[in-house]
Amino acid sequence: MSLNHQHVSIDDVDIHFVEGGEHHEKTMVFLHGFPESWHTWQAQLIHFSKSYRVIAPDLPGYNQSDKPSNINFYQVPNLISFFSKFINAISHHREVILVAHDWGGAIAWPLVAFYPQLFSHLIILNAAHPSTFTREMINNPKQQLKSEYIHDLIAKNAVEKLKENNYQYLFNKILSSMNSSVLSDELKQQYKQVWQREGAINGMLQYYRAMPQLAPSSQKRVANGGPVISTHDMSIPTININRPTLVLWGKQDQAFVPECIEGLDDYIQDLTVVPFEHASHWLHHEESEQINQHIDSFITRAP
Repeated sequence: MSLNHQHVSIDDVDIHFVEGGEHHEKTMVFLHGFPESWHTWQAQLIHFSKSYRVIAPDLPGYNQSDKPSNINFYQVPNLISFFSKFINAISHHREVILVAHDWGGAIAWPLVAFYPQLFSHLIILNAAHPSTFTREMINNPKQQLKSEYIHDLIAKNAVEKLKENNYQYLFNKILSSMNSSVLSDELKQQYKQVWQREGAINGMLQYYRAMPQLAPSSQKRVANGGPVISTHDMSIPTININRPTLVLWGKQDQAFVPECIEGLDDYIQDLTVVPFEHASHWLHHEESEQINQHIDSFITRAP
């Protein structure tokens, strides 16, 4: 597979992306999450570039993309507007198929809700819907516990903590649930190359500093405040999706409780959910062939 590395300027922010299958008419866009980069989609890019034009950007703050210093840039409403412009810039004026994981999914859900005209399908991999996630954050102590790690990521010493001991925290805490047979030495080196870029660790953490709502920690006090508010003050957003949506969900997710996929049909008109009993948050690494098959079947099904 041949991938072309390209750049596009959106609101004076330079975004690096890779592109393959340029001669195909239909376009698929892949949005990665924390703490990854466009590389996370390699198995999907190889597979789908045979039939689709595929595009995978580095999110702002990551890898080869610009890393805006203003925290307000990373507020979700701005990210939604920003990525609507990115899609417009690369879409050739056609609807695209959007595939997203983790923070990419946190952007994709409201992006498709508020700019449905840009998309034909939405495919989500282990990224909780904002409405069901907030519901669980308010009501489910297990979700509050699973989200405790975020307090580490918004602490004043977070950049130093993530860098120390050759990125031990990222490997042992964030990526710890990934199947050890998948987290190869080659993949570890790929991660390190992304994290070693100047400003990359700080850029990745900006998303957490600007996230909408986080329950207080039972163990720590966060001096700089960040997104921490009482669960009594949280409000559940209404994010309705009117595009065919496929949710692929590893049930051994360390960040989200399984209840996050319950009640999704209250917000999504055309919903397909495929659970993976033994996969983790990193199911696209662990079950890449099955993921590709499910996406293929979903986007080629009869309307």
